[in-house]
Amino acid sequence: MTPSSGADPRLVASIRELLAARDAGKTICPSEAARAVGGDEWRDLMQPARDAAHELVERGEVDVTQKGEVVDVTTARGPVRIRRRP
Repeated sequence: MTPSSGADPRLVASIRELLAARDAGKTICPSEAARAVGGDEWRDLMQPARDAAHELVERGEVDVTQKGEVVDVTTARGPVRIRRRP
């Protein structure tokens, strides 16, 4: 699979770091990565954080879930979670 490479590398790294700090199977919200990178301006980074999650899905590193089910982050509406792939 070819990654989109359009994602903000700071957000990609933030997602990886946040997941690495969690127990296996635990999830993060894209907003956690946005807050880690953007501070008080994190809301502007929500779509870029979802884009970063999509890049990591393409790389085979993570799944994006909604209500416990794997979803396509590019079409999912509402809150999603990111988890490392088993």
